Amino acid sequence: MTNKDAGSLSIMSALAVEVAFKRWIVPRFEQQTGIRPGIVWEPTTVLMRRVENGERADIILAIDHAMDRLVQDDIVRRETRIPVARAMVGLAVRKGAPRPDISTVDALKSVLRGARSVAFSLGGASGIYFQQLIQDLGIADEVKARAVTIPAGFTAAKVASGDAEYAVQQISELMSIDGVDVIGPFPEEIQAFTDFSAALFADARHPAAAQAFLDLLESDEAIAAYGNGGLASLVRAPSAA
Repeated sequence: MTNKDAGSLSIMSALAVEVAFKRWIVPRFEQQTGIRPGIVWEPTTVLMRRVENGERADIILAIDHAMDRLVQDDIVRRETRIPVARAMVGLAVRKGAPRPDISTVDALKSVLRGARSVAFSLGGASGIYFQQLIQDLGIADEVKARAVTIPAGFTAAKVASGDAEYAVQQISELMSIDGVDVIGPFPEEIQAFTDFSAALFADARHPAAAQAFLDLLESDEAIAAYGNGGLASLVRAPSAA
């Protein structure tokens, strides 16, 4: 790592990996390098708008289809792109509250129809998926009549505060908020799996530090962090396996 790379690293990241990053990966990186990354946390849709407006960092972590565009436009370095993790959508309730059965489509549909209120994000990938899902299930009017929506951010905050009975979001994002319990994922047949990847910006100012962070994202420690943070790893199997 060169002198100009020491002590600084900027990252633009989707919200899905926040738990894995904050609890395990970033502390490990700080321990290894002495560098505390500055991280901008936003839904991928917001990150892309910021990039389109000219904002840059050293690293971006985003949903794959958005990363495809960044690669195509040479905004990130194609050869540095790595798969990171897969997120899935689930439901959360206030900590200690009963956890209903959502293991089948009919069970989930019943829970949503009977809910006092359901929180979801209008701008995030999970919220966009959920709005289409309730339309497909024929319960959109019932759910939206009692919906608690946010433009972006963590929907579970509305459950923790008592403003909503349930929160819909990617499980890893639900885990970011204290005071809630994750009930579980939506049934597989209606699940929305979202894959995330990371890459260096073409004009990264601290490429050596950035590459060191990407290397950590492929480590056994990171693989464990993804699992503990509500995600499925897309990295190779751990070397000890």
